[in-house]
Amino acid sequence: MKSFNGSVLFLDRSDINTDEIIPAKYLTEISRRALAPHLLEDLDLEEFDPGRDVGAKQIILTRANFGCGSSREHAPWALEANGIHLVIAESFARIFRQNMFNCGMLAVELPTGTIDRLFTTFGGTDTDARVDVDGGTITFSNGITSQTVAFTLSGFDAALVSAGGWVEYADANY
Repeated sequence: MKSFNGSVLFLDRSDINTDEIIPAKYLTEISRRALAPHLLEDLDLEEFDPGRDVGAKQIILTRANFGCGSSREHAPWALEANGIHLVIAESFARIFRQNMFNCGMLAVELPTGTIDRLFTTFGGTDTDARVDVDGGTITFSNGITSQTVAFTLSGFDAALVSAGGWVEYADANY
């Protein structure tokens, strides 16, 4: 199972699409690692600089409909190549969400009020999060305050995460 703990990147916008996660011009790359330097390079978000802001982050906190657009696996692969194994949002595009779980990564949906509270409390600060996958909790901390939120996964999604992704799950079960 991948690590889901680390530093949080706050992307305060809804409808971040797969072309903004990884631009289509890089889809001819033959390795996931080749996608890494291009993660979020086309994201239009005030004061966001991917070269400066993505670096040491392992978690993304964002708004609704993350991963909308075309149904390519390259978007989760680009996240994974940068060490980002967890995206927390109000909602996800269906195919993007499933691609995350198929890669053994987490796509956690939280209510709008909870997302609002996390942005208000932690946005603009150096924030870390620790995830208890089995317990279904994420604890956010910025050295001043901390907050724990609960989440749920379906049994199958939890099995994919535990196995490390769809291929590993299929190898173990079929």
